[in-house]
Amino acid sequence: MRVISEHEIRASFVNCTKGEVKRLAVPRDLDARPWEDLDFLGWRDPASPGRAYLVAEHGDRLVGVALRRAAPHAGHARRTMCSLCLTTHTGDGVSLMTARRPGGDGDSVGAYICADLACSLYLRGRKDAGPGGRMPESLTLEEKIDRTADNVTRFLRKVTK
Repeated sequence: MRVISEHEIRASFVNCTKGEVKRLAVPRDLDARPWEDLDFLGWRDPASPGRAYLVAEHGDRLVGVALRRAAPHAGHARRTMCSLCLTTHTGDGVSLMTARRPGGDGDSVGAYICADLACSLYLRGRKDAGPGGRMPESLTLEEKIDRTADNVTRFLRKVTK
């Protein structure tokens, strides 16, 4: 992913009002992000654990969506798989995240996503999901990256259509 500015991030949101965009917490460490290893920018709101944000290149533009994280299940011990990067986590490592669709009709789209939105880093082995987190595959890293990008594109297409 290319380096993006706070202004570009705020301008990319499709499912927020102007007031919500002004108030959303953009990461302060944009300069320190490993942009060359990111397929999308994702972060959780430090002041509100139920809110998360995802910004990705979608077609010829940046698209940002505000997400709501479903309440975690206490004592959840089985593994759950992220629908974007196919990393599995135990406990609350994967959450159902929902995004309001633009238009204000109340529709939303949901997906199971790594709770910390670090899919790109798990995929590249820069972050460890623990034993069994990444299943052995015959795909190359580039093919895994392409698959994740396609999954992000499909999710954004569902949100924006």
